[in-house]
Amino acid sequence: MCPLHFHGDGLPRTKPIQSKQSVHFPAGRVIDLPPMNPFNDRAFSSLPCARCRFGALLAAILLTHLALAADGFRIADVNEKSLGLWEGDKPVLVYNHGVIASPPGVPADQARSSYVHPIYGLDGEVLTDDFPEDHYHHRGLFWSWPHVQVGGQHHDLWMLKGIRHQFEKWLDRKADKTAAVLGVENGWYVGTNKVMRERIRLRVYPAAADSRAMDVDCEWTPVGQPITLTGAEGKSYGGIALRFAPGTNTAITISSGLTGKDLPMTNLPWADLTRHWTSGKTTSGAALFVHPSHPDFPPQWLTRHYGLLSVGWPGVKPATFQPDQPTSCRYRVWIHRGSATAAQLEQAYEAFKAPEKAVPARDK
Repeated sequence: MCPLHFHGDGLPRTKPIQSKQSVHFPAGRVIDLPPMNPFNDRAFSSLPCARCRFGALLAAILLTHLALAADGFRIADVNEKSLGLWEGDKPVLVYNHGVIASPPGVPADQARSSYVHPIYGLDGEVLTDDFPEDHYHHRGLFWSWPHVQVGGQHHDLWMLKGIRHQFEKWLDRKADKTAAVLGVENGWYVGTNKVMRERIRLRVYPAAADSRAMDVDCEWTPVGQPITLTGAEGKSYGGIALRFAPGTNTAITISSGLTGKDLPMTNLPWADLTRHWTSGKTTSGAALFVHPSHPDFPPQWLTRHYGLLSVGWPGVKPATFQPDQPTSCRYRVWIHRGSATAAQLEQAYEAFKAPEKAVPARDK
């Protein structure tokens, strides 16, 4: 007996379906199907029996579901200050190009721009933090230095003192089924004086079964005069950094394996932080990879179990960059579901080094 025309009393239906049907998919998406009469519709009625027609209807629904899953990436404004990226219905990240004001209770001078937050895990959990109580100046995925010398004056881009990022223009805003690319040009400003041209390009790849890769290409060019950058004394932070959302059971993994200690001024090609997220009630993590083409590879790092991975380049020794001479650095954020071993992380890092193997799935 065909289940499409089956009553609880065991008798087949004789009245065809006429009402609108709603089909519910994961992530809360609902598709309304139009009224359908499988006995009178020419395509359905050409099938030999009601059971076959029901199978055809299920197949159509399944194909619709698969089409939704293959929607690819979508870029849209979250508001006038922030641009969001989704893959299908799942959020991936938000890039904040406008100035994000300090929330209540946080000093007004902690307003910031030009950073990525939130970054989402594969199951929708939020991986990053912004304005955390222990370090108000931390901000998702960001890039800044505590010591910026320009024209004999000292400024602190890390702590947002005397110098700021300022959005100037979009270089790329592309999204399809193969990748999403956000390219942006910012300036570093001291008052009204632009001292650095900054170009950031984010390339996000489709999620694999249990991982996602996001490449971060950075280029900095001093404007008009030299700039000297230095990391924090005794710690080395200054450069690209990833501040994680609150969680428990934190594990930091480097190439030699799990490390129970915070690592200041430590030369590394990559590091991973995994934890059980307070908000999402799930375990996942993200690694930060440094490409071998990076200046002074492998650079110094600072890792903190409270939730920070920070590449410290050029480190605690000052480095001066000449005007109109660009410096490029390439990184990858590799997001994974559950925990990842050092061997699995090393495999993903090797894929980053080989562009033709850009987006591997993590071995089971």
